[in-house]
Amino acid sequence: MHIRRSTVFFTLLVALFGCRQNDEKPNVIVFFTDDQGYSDLGCFGATGFETPHLDALAESGIRFTSLYAPATVCTPSRAGLLTGLYPKRSNLHEAVIFPYSTHGLSPESYTLAELFKDNGYSTACIGKWHLGHQPEFMPNRQGFDYFYGVPYSNDMDGHFYRHNNFQSPPLPVYRNEDIIEEGPDQRYLTKRYTEESIQLIKNRGEEPFFIYLAHNMPHTPLHVSEQFDGKSKLGLYGDVIMELDWSMGEIIRTLKEEHIYENTIVVFSSDNGPISNRSARPLRGTKATTWEGGQRVPGLIAWPQEIPANKVSDEMVTLMDLFPTFVDILEDAGSQKRRFDGISLLELLKNPEETKLAPRPFLYYARNGQPEAIREGEWKLHVQKSRGWSKDSVAFSPQLYQLGIDLGEHKNVIDEHPDIFKQMQEDLEKEDQLIQ
Repeated sequence: MHIRRSTVFFTLLVALFGCRQNDEKPNVIVFFTDDQGYSDLGCFGATGFETPHLDALAESGIRFTSLYAPATVCTPSRAGLLTGLYPKRSNLHEAVIFPYSTHGLSPESYTLAELFKDNGYSTACIGKWHLGHQPEFMPNRQGFDYFYGVPYSNDMDGHFYRHNNFQSPPLPVYRNEDIIEEGPDQRYLTKRYTEESIQLIKNRGEEPFFIYLAHNMPHTPLHVSEQFDGKSKLGLYGDVIMELDWSMGEIIRTLKEEHIYENTIVVFSSDNGPISNRSARPLRGTKATTWEGGQRVPGLIAWPQEIPANKVSDEMVTLMDLFPTFVDILEDAGSQKRRFDGISLLELLKNPEETKLAPRPFLYYARNGQPEAIREGEWKLHVQKSRGWSKDSVAFSPQLYQLGIDLGEHKNVIDEHPDIFKQMQEDLEKEDQLIQ
């Protein structure tokens, strides 16, 4: 009788603690690279370098083959990720923030960091911010408890802007709101951000954590530490990607050593397309263009405790979907009433093979802030020429592509589908007017 009671008690105890463990809020890490192309991972077809740790992450979760950044360049894309809204709603949809800029993400915006903070998380931004470097726009004013990194792109380090005769200062490195260094040796940025993130994980408190790890690389100018210099067959660019892969490996290793890997959500993606066509293959276009190569980016999400492993999804998703997804995971009733341009992917994450997302349009905004294209289902309509860095207006006839069979946007089929063209043109105008 004593043994039976003990067994029953032990069973109840295990059940109790098991439920408590499953009810624990997950830790979250968003690992964000800068200008990394669609095919710059082994699991997306990379050649010339290896990414074993990122490939392992893909095998641990879901690889998204049709994931879009909110914009073609840095600032608007980051605004979309951290607000769940098209950058136009934040008035950050034109170009990027420069060292001479005085604007930024409004403190009135509700950010992903504020969502986690409101739900009992510690929050940290490590790496590149690029959403405004005036004090009121910096990470510590936008929901982050801790900031370690730089305020804008690494090519803005001491850069002279001829058009307005502005000399940028040496790139500042911040710890919270204090500048601790200027003009850092960029060879070690990836390593420093990785080490800082690891220390945060190891020294975490009782509360769950959200880490937004936004690497500067592989944005040009490219830099890599001696440990990875010359390691790839593709030269410096491949070396840089291999060091980013190492960074992910160190993060995952730490999570496992701390016994928190199973209940940690790890998201990997890039802020926009690459500067090289090679890195975007088989897609057309590069960074700053609204061709697929400018905004379709590699995407991985793993959460071992809750979502299946080694899955691939071709559902159209965007980085703006992360915010409402985390709202659902946290069961934040107040935030569920907020307006988002993204949608919750929670059901897709838990059942990627059976879940089909409802049809919805996706608008591609050019670097000048104007809508250049729209995707609906497998169809994509370009209404303006993707000018990239050019500011000149170019004569252009609309072009329609069937992405389901023409991923590289090679064959314009607008003459064969006039009804689809007309409907999508009307949808683009209507949707753009709604995004204010």
